[in-house]
Amino acid sequence: MKIIDFDISQSASLITDDSIQKLQPHINLAHQLLHEKTGPGKEYLGWLELPSKINKEEIERIKEAALAIREQSDVLVVIGIGGSYLGARAVLELLQPSRLFGTQKGRAKELQVVFAGHQMDADYLYHLKHWLKGKEFSINVISKSGTTTEPAIAFRIFRQLLEERYGDIESRKRIYVTTDARKGALKNLADEKGYQSFIIPDDVGGRYSVFTPVGTLPIAAAGIDIDELLCGAAKAEKSLETPCLKSNAAYRYAAYRSFLYQQGKSIEILASFDSQYHYLCEWWKQLFGESEGKEKKGIFPTSLQYTTDLHSMGQYVQDGRRIVFETVIKTEESKESVLVPDTGDNNDGLEYLKNKELGMINNKALEGTIMAHIDGGVPVGILSVPEKSAFWIGYLMYFFQKSCAISGYMLGVNPFDQPGVEDYKRNMFSLLGKPGTEQLRQELEVKWKK
Repeated sequence: MKIIDFDISQSASLITDDSIQKLQPHINLAHQLLHEKTGPGKEYLGWLELPSKINKEEIERIKEAALAIREQSDVLVVIGIGGSYLGARAVLELLQPSRLFGTQKGRAKELQVVFAGHQMDADYLYHLKHWLKGKEFSINVISKSGTTTEPAIAFRIFRQLLEERYGDIESRKRIYVTTDARKGALKNLADEKGYQSFIIPDDVGGRYSVFTPVGTLPIAAAGIDIDELLCGAAKAEKSLETPCLKSNAAYRYAAYRSFLYQQGKSIEILASFDSQYHYLCEWWKQLFGESEGKEKKGIFPTSLQYTTDLHSMGQYVQDGRRIVFETVIKTEESKESVLVPDTGDNNDGLEYLKNKELGMINNKALEGTIMAHIDGGVPVGILSVPEKSAFWIGYLMYFFQKSCAISGYMLGVNPFDQPGVEDYKRNMFSLLGKPGTEQLRQELEVKWKK
């Protein structure tokens, strides 16, 4: 039977199942806080039952909008930052690897999805603007408030480009807004202009929003089956209901993290031997970093891409400070096959690999790396994913959301707020001369001139 599983058996010399099982009472408490909705951040638990209770009419609206986008455009510019873009980008790069090379095979009409508003890199936006010349494009802007600096700037830039290209009336048909249901600058603009709008639920935070229109609209526009994605998430919701560690892989993963944190392991590496997982790892980093990094607590989440990073960071993992542990994502079934050619010579010393499948070779590299790292004192947990499909990626993302919530409660923090994110914004606004920040600017100038 196919299932996403989490296994620490190979690390038995460093961490045992018995160590994990002893955390069952802590798991029970965290589970109670989550499912009885009595813990910190209880007002942001809309994601918990979202897959099974999702509005079917909303899904049909998303599909209709996605079809309209594909019919009217060559390119969809998705404008958002953090959870407003990372989930969609992760799914796209996992399920449409050909988009990395600028193509998507098997499509009657190709739609290229690009991203903006996730940084303020002038060079990036300049080149994206010029690349869009001569291309039919639409915009999906995602922001609860409409005033978050990075996406708000990008929306100004690309909205102006759209209006210059198509005029005010036609451009309104090419702007799709995902925002708050009742309030905010973007909501007000959407109402004024008549942009087609989708709702970000009040009780779902950005990093937990991939199964809302935040993620599902751009994913559907790219031609990915969102019914399958949501079906996988709903399966995970049902499968991960029990607090029993032996039956709940997401809770075993949370307990594994908690135990190692108590042992002084403060850095978790999410590692993959598959480059398509890059943005899934970026999404995971935000999910856990923003959820747990509070009150001077938390595991620092980072990611490495093997075998590439074995030739750089692999040295530190193997022989550096013993403050790290690894979680390795392993896909059980590869869709493509590449054989090592028989060239008739052995100049490169690879004759012993001729006619062997590259996926098999990569899997042996995975096994050898895990053995080496465990021998070096690095605990390794293996997260097995049956295949890269919409169903199993939906399951995996819900798996991480559930384990993150439980892990945060075990740590003793609110997994659903992000108070520290506002500090840099206050400083940036004052340095830019935003009205109302004059006193803070003076204080900063005095402090940093010392």
